[in-house]
Amino acid sequence: MTPVLYDYWRSSAAYRVRIVLNLKQVAYDSVAIDLTTGAQRDPAYVARNPQGLVPALNIGGAMLTQSLAIIDYLDTAYPATPMLPREPLARARVFAQALSVVADLHPIDNLRVLNRLTDQFGADQAAREAWYVHWIEIGLTALEAMTADGTGPFLGGDTPNLADVCLVPQIYNARRFGVSLDPFPRLLAADTAAAAVTEIAAAHPDRVKPVG
Repeated sequence: MTPVLYDYWRSSAAYRVRIVLNLKQVAYDSVAIDLTTGAQRDPAYVARNPQGLVPALNIGGAMLTQSLAIIDYLDTAYPATPMLPREPLARARVFAQALSVVADLHPIDNLRVLNRLTDQFGADQAAREAWYVHWIEIGLTALEAMTADGTGPFLGGDTPNLADVCLVPQIYNARRFGVSLDPFPRLLAADTAAAAVTEIAAAHPDRVKPVG
């Protein structure tokens, strides 16, 4: 049974999972969940993922949610191209880099937070974008410092790891919002290296955006 990814083309969390599925050479089918129309709140989808978020992955008849939990499953089930080092200290450091994006940066810039800024506080589009840029600059500044002693070309060294998987969607978002990447040479170099990897490039939002 082919895994099914419930996906939104611009979702950072779904983007991470697409990257790992591709790196692990796991073929999958994709079902689009349009966050801009509220499809994630449809009862049929909430029955699959009670949080009403993307991604969700149906694999082997089990429904998995939360991007890092999905990636952890894939890393265990498909150990080739590991996403985390085996050595405990190195593993903890990579996890911290990934979590600086997944736990601290991404949630506060999530679409539902931006919508709440408008619905509850009357934020206009300019205010929403200023909020987004403020937090993405803080998050990338921290990640740049956390990875300063890396050897490259990826944050993971010679091959991409979980930190790279989490970085790439945030660099995509930074470009969308016109954030200058000049202060982040280490991150920019890792993103450039990632863009040259066929499996990572294939997960880019522009490559999976629904037609029509």
